[in-house]
Amino acid sequence: MKAEYTKEQIWKLYEKLPDDLKEAVFAEKTADDIYSICTRNNIEEAKIPEVARLTGNVLLGILPPEEFRNTLKKELNLEKDIVEKIGFQIERIIFFPVKKELNEIYTMKTTPKSSVEEKAKTNKKDVYREPIE
Repeated sequence: MKAEYTKEQIWKLYEKLPDDLKEAVFAEKTADDIYSICTRNNIEEAKIPEVARLTGNVLLGILPPEEFRNTLKKELNLEKDIVEKIGFQIERIIFFPVKKELNEIYTMKTTPKSSVEEKAKTNKKDVYREPIE
């Protein structure tokens, strides 16, 4: 179940990202890290661009981080132990430095507006209530 996005749709998603995520998407270091993680774990050369695409999808807000490893396993047909190793390394090296920003974009996507508004209401102190003693 691979959702296809046009270049225009991806560009629109990119434009809405926080600056740290924008930087991570196109950073040479990100590409180098993905390549090095894949080669260290004996991922065949032809599959490295797919690992990079899936990593980019997480950074763009397309693929939730918690689905990253399962998607790697399913789409690339990799052994579970290899998926665990590269998943852990990519999460630690690439996703962790932008964890706050990733949490923000995925929280915004999954939290219904009414729920956000409800939280805002419940966090306000009611000045009309008397304290209970």
